[in-house]
Amino acid sequence: MENFTYHNPTRIHFGRGQIARIAGEFPQGARVLLIAGGGSIKQNGVYAQVCEALRACTVVEFFGVEANPDYDTLMKAVALARAERVEWILAVGGGSVLDGAKFVAAAVPFKGEPWDILSKGARIESALPLGTVLTLPATGSESNCAAVISRRALQEKLAFLSEHIFPRFSVLDPETTFSLSPRQVANGVGDAFCHVIEQYLTYPVHAEVQDRFAEALLKILVEIGPKTLARPNDYDLRANLVWTATWALNTAIGQGVPQDWTTHAIGHELTALYGIDHARTLALVLPSLMHVQRAQKREKLLQYAERVWGLTEGDPEARIDAAIERTRAFYESIGIKTRLSDYPEVTPGTAAAVAARLRARGASGMGERGDITPEVVEKILTLAA
Repeated sequence: MENFTYHNPTRIHFGRGQIARIAGEFPQGARVLLIAGGGSIKQNGVYAQVCEALRACTVVEFFGVEANPDYDTLMKAVALARAERVEWILAVGGGSVLDGAKFVAAAVPFKGEPWDILSKGARIESALPLGTVLTLPATGSESNCAAVISRRALQEKLAFLSEHIFPRFSVLDPETTFSLSPRQVANGVGDAFCHVIEQYLTYPVHAEVQDRFAEALLKILVEIGPKTLARPNDYDLRANLVWTATWALNTAIGQGVPQDWTTHAIGHELTALYGIDHARTLALVLPSLMHVQRAQKREKLLQYAERVWGLTEGDPEARIDAAIERTRAFYESIGIKTRLSDYPEVTPGTAAAVAARLRARGASGMGERGDITPEVVEKILTLAA
């Protein structure tokens, strides 16, 4: 386990009725930009609760942030925030809304071209303070310093990180997620599962706390994922999903350990090309990546097979095969397809096209060992067909 300094400044308000707590998070009379998606928060009661909690603030509203938030949409929010001289941002929605709000928070005070934050990794010196009300458990964006933004006009989907975009606070009321569709809930389960895998399924570094914590999160998702889909108004099931998704990517289990993130990098390309839901691209990539990288990940794959799936007997290679198939079956059990052929919009040349896009970005050393090249990516996607 490597040296690390762990710092997560996000204050969490968890449970029923916690939206009211945001009233104490803003200075009296603060100018707040409320950022949201398509308006579902007005139907499920969240909007009314937020407005009541913000009575002492001056609120400017921006609705319309898409799934896979689009740069051009977000730049309209940046212009509004600047024109209205807002001092705070409150994101109300799922991970896409939260990611979009993070970009707006960073872009408003940014002195250069905001696209450079994503395309060139331009340094962020400051950001507007940000709070969130989470309505879809999936990305962990409510308690981390990362965001992923699409630019559909360029068929790009890029990520950025900055300590300045950690939310100051986040409200996690599981009841706000009861109105989600089965597809959205399944996507949240699948996304959180892959977040844990990216930080866990690498190679051993004697980090028992991180490993055991990651394994526990994976087992919880395997257990409660199908259950919360079957019983969408069960508070306890949904509460555990919300909390697990937060811990899957609040930076804790990734401290001092190698991380992969190749599945996400490939998945982002599939979303940029075809608009496939983010979580579903991960399910398309992950089982095949496990197979192609089985030699490099052998020790952790065997650990994963034993500790998550209870596979302890027989030939080691057979156990690895079984663990990969259990992973595929888990995604399929929550309604997420795992083959490119399940998506008619995906063209036959996809593997080569994605490899070429990554090659053009200079992505020649991905993965925990830096050995996943565009050629390896092509093998992964060919196997995923």
